[in-house]
Amino acid sequence: MRTDHLDLDQLNLLRELADRGSVTAVADAVGRTPSAVSQQLKALQRQVGVPLVERVGRGVQLTDAGRALVVGAVTVATALAEAQAGWQAYRGDVSGTVRLASFHSAAELLIPGLLHRLARFGRLQLDTFDEDVAQDDFAGLTADYDIVIAHRSDDVAVPDRPQIVATLLMREPLDVGLPLDHPLAGRDFVTAEDLVGEAWIVPPPEYPIDRVLTAVAARSGLPVRVVRRSTHLPLIEKLITAGHGIGLLPRHTSADRAAGRFALVPLRQIRAGRVVEALCRPDRAARLAVRTVLDELVAEVAQVTG
Repeated sequence: MRTDHLDLDQLNLLRELADRGSVTAVADAVGRTPSAVSQQLKALQRQVGVPLVERVGRGVQLTDAGRALVVGAVTVATALAEAQAGWQAYRGDVSGTVRLASFHSAAELLIPGLLHRLARFGRLQLDTFDEDVAQDDFAGLTADYDIVIAHRSDDVAVPDRPQIVATLLMREPLDVGLPLDHPLAGRDFVTAEDLVGEAWIVPPPEYPIDRVLTAVAARSGLPVRVVRRSTHLPLIEKLITAGHGIGLLPRHTSADRAAGRFALVPLRQIRAGRVVEALCRPDRAARLAVRTVLDELVAEVAQVTG
């Protein structure tokens, strides 16, 4: 076994395999052929003298030795990024392109102000992308983006996300959205018992709001009647405004559009909210450009939430 001169490129390919799950996906991500990626991984395996990858069904997964080597690869990549960031900070050079992905409602709330904040960094470019996925799938997006703005239920334990740096942005309460002529619209708050028999318009089950609906049903002792599902928040708001049902709406995101259209009423007795956070790979989080965007993102959250 020889590990005195491990090839950093080969280590990075192993790390990509750990994150992406297939040689083909790695090849697509790094712009090489699957054959070329396989050859590099086999060369690394020959050098260390132990199996790093094993076949499982039609796919592959890393062995314990492979996962241990990936931890080392992340450490090396992070150290290099920190060294480069230190040099850039010394030179006062905040520059580069940062790729940021976000689910729709967080992007709507945060991206416009974030772009204004970043305008003073003339050599820093922010590229933004829409990624509205199930809450358990956000961590996987960090393989393709420098920063991923994610949301998750706030009534469960923090998920196990090895090799991910998470920056808490906010806990956003979820209020009950009601048509203005609804009998409950003028209340200071509502309870689960008040909402029995209502028609609900909500996102799909794998989104954070579904856990609140489960709690509403448990508290009231009756099932929640879902009449329509959508991931498009403006559509849900319009349907509520038109009287087609009620829903759970993010307080800060929906507040500007609520006036004169629909009511936002807090839900009592149940913890109703979502955690919004920024996820990064450790080496990308160490980049000065990424750290700058994260700092400005935290500042923007503080402003929009008061």
